[in-house]
Amino acid sequence: QVQLVESGGGLVQAGGSLRLSCAASGRTFSIYPTGWFRQAPGKEHEFVAVIGQSGVPTYYADFAKGRFTISRDNAKNTVYLQVDSLKPEDTAVYYCAADPDGSWRDRAAYDYWGQGTQVTVSS
Repeated sequence: QVQLVESGGGLVQAGGSLRLSCAASGRTFSIYPTGWFRQAPGKEHEFVAVIGQSGVPTYYADFAKGRFTISRDNAKNTVYLQVDSLKPEDTAVYYCAADPDGSWRDRAAYDYWGQGTQVTVSS
């Protein structure tokens, strides 16, 4: 079993940036593709980005391309999501998830989930 803990969320103004972190327990975390999903108030989860075990490949949702950057530091058992040029519609709880069995863009494929970190973007 892998335990995931997100951090780095907060309240920012539109146009601002945050660096979200997903810290994992377990020695084998580095073998897992790891994704970020988000859930806005009253909405369902949506895919944000995913990164391969060694840092490649990466895939992004259309809304994230050019604004969000996923990276990982396997020595720290941590995956990051740099979120730039934030918009109010980015307000959501952001979750990390690891070890997809299936499509890397499909939240149902992931075996491990964190508790989420809140990102709130003001106008």
